[in-house]
Amino acid sequence: MLHINVNILNAGVFGGSWRYPGTDGLAAYGIDHYTNIARKAEQAKLDAVFLADGPVLDPSVRHRPGNSLEPTTVLARIAARTDRIGLIGTLSSSYNDPVEVARRLGDLDHVSGGRFGWNIVTTAGPVAARNFGRTTEPDHGWRYRRAAQFAAQVVGAWSRRTDLPSPQGRPVVVQAGGSSDGRRLASRVGEVIFSADQDLDHARRFRQEIRAGAAAFGRDPAEIVVLPGLSTVVGSTEAEARSRRELLDDLLPAAYGRGRLSAQLGISLDGLSDDEPIPAALLPEPDDAGGSQTFYRVVKDIIDREQPTLGQLLKRLSGGAGHRIVTGTPEQIADDIETWYRAGAADGFNVMPDVLPSGFDDFADHVVPELQRRGLFRTEYESATLRGHLGLGLPAPVEVPA
Repeated sequence: MLHINVNILNAGVFGGSWRYPGTDGLAAYGIDHYTNIARKAEQAKLDAVFLADGPVLDPSVRHRPGNSLEPTTVLARIAARTDRIGLIGTLSSSYNDPVEVARRLGDLDHVSGGRFGWNIVTTAGPVAARNFGRTTEPDHGWRYRRAAQFAAQVVGAWSRRTDLPSPQGRPVVVQAGGSSDGRRLASRVGEVIFSADQDLDHARRFRQEIRAGAAAFGRDPAEIVVLPGLSTVVGSTEAEARSRRELLDDLLPAAYGRGRLSAQLGISLDGLSDDEPIPAALLPEPDDAGGSQTFYRVVKDIIDREQPTLGQLLKRLSGGAGHRIVTGTPEQIADDIETWYRAGAADGFNVMPDVLPSGFDDFADHVVPELQRRGLFRTEYESATLRGHLGLGLPAPVEVPA
């Protein structure tokens, strides 16, 4: 069946989510925001809650609330307030120590009853680099070479662990990265792949490539779960859903949208008006770009294909997020999810609601029951561990690359 996580991304994935009527824009700075959504997700029988993170105070906090609490701290509280839901936290391989990460996540996995997963990411951007005393961000290739070695050390430590063993064998390894280096890392170590895709055919090829890459590393390709990010805007009617989306577009702080898009593209947008297109000559090929090549590729594909003005692109992305947005009734959103699933483009989705908590309430109360009626999603948990929810066995230890 489908696998569905919810990404608890502060006030919601939309840049203006914190300004949406009836929303507490500062709720993400308190723990109850996360535990309440996690309990709702468990009632809906979702596979896991997912927390994004970066080891940096994001300058965009000037324009919207950001991630405020370290993810394993939040997930430890969620573990104490829930019984079955999986718990996935993002920890950077660029700015952490593998021995400490292995101990911290291994202990949390033990005390939670085998519900933890680790989303391994490399950290791009000069802001994070300065936070650790560096003048420039590390080279893209270096970040992924370190990530491969880092992941092997962490998984190796879990495999050798005898005290406080994991009820699921070891925590699940999640990986997010769509660059050439990212796809290779996903094929080598990833069990759940969090991807970004706007196009069904491209998503299907991506899933096939990751599975083929896993086979080349001697792994079982059936043990790979690919979950594209999916932002949802739910309404009881099409008109209601469109109205909600239009209001969210209007609530987007212009400075936030421009700043995030500029960071994703690695170029300055100063002096470019909303009714002008982004000059194609300023955009290199994705493999030659710095920063996050995953989101750069997604945005560049939209620019190449649709040739939007800057203003149109900002609305298309709702602030530069880059994940696909589906706006409609519960039935229409379920149709879209089913189409991608049956086409082999996804094993499920990492759902990123437009506004939290209201957007997730709509998804859990109306979209999930529609998927259950279609026989696409569980109505009860059959396992107590994250690995069990995902239908994953225990893979062999990861070898440290040269």
